[in-house]
Amino acid sequence: MEVILLCCRNITMESQITTRITLKVNGIERNVDVAPWTTLLDALRLQLDLTGTKKGCDHGQCGACTVLVDGKRINSCMTLAIMKDGASLTTIEGLAQDGTLHPLQQAFLDHDAFQCGYCTPGQICSAVGLLKEGRARTADDIRELMSGNICRCGAYSNIVAAIQQVMEAAEGRVNQ
Repeated sequence: MEVILLCCRNITMESQITTRITLKVNGIERNVDVAPWTTLLDALRLQLDLTGTKKGCDHGQCGACTVLVDGKRINSCMTLAIMKDGASLTTIEGLAQDGTLHPLQQAFLDHDAFQCGYCTPGQICSAVGLLKEGRARTADDIRELMSGNICRCGAYSNIVAAIQQVMEAAEGRVNQ
């Protein structure tokens, strides 16, 4: 019986171990105390109250948790927060500037590129990263490079159209 109690006591003591990390989130430096096993997703949602980033599968397969870290898209559910100490993060909440939606946010509205909206923050953050990567040239490229982001409602054609519109506008080849 004593062994079990000591074991439980150790678990309780270990669960209180935290490390302070600094994240620049949406342009604001934030200090967060995290346990070693805290995912970036949980730090964003539970400690920083940035709930736009969604927890979908929690296994890195659906893309609902996609955020930008130092400009690159990642699945925040598969990343330990402690590994991103000092990093610059952009979540869906940080894309709009001075009350103006990011062009991808506006394009998603214009193209009705969502139904339930659950995957939309991850889709948009992933699309921002995709455009920064500069590898997409066609709708097929967009579909392939966005394949890590799942939309259970099936709004894929509208999502691709929204991304393609912003990509073409950035390249100066807007279709009228």
